[in-house]
Amino acid sequence: IQVNGPGSGRETAMRALAASGLEVTHIVDVTPLPHNGCRPPKRRRV
Repeated sequence: IQVNGPGSGRETAMRALAASGLEVTHIVDVTPLPHNGCRPPKRRRV
């Protein structure tokens, strides 16, 4: 199973796949992480 990104449905989806009878051998997190890519926008001051 390859999971991408955080979220509440991530854990639930993995449990549902395992409960449906599929044999889960590997779980891989493929969330893209920047190696200091784009500069984030300026912080808003109020």
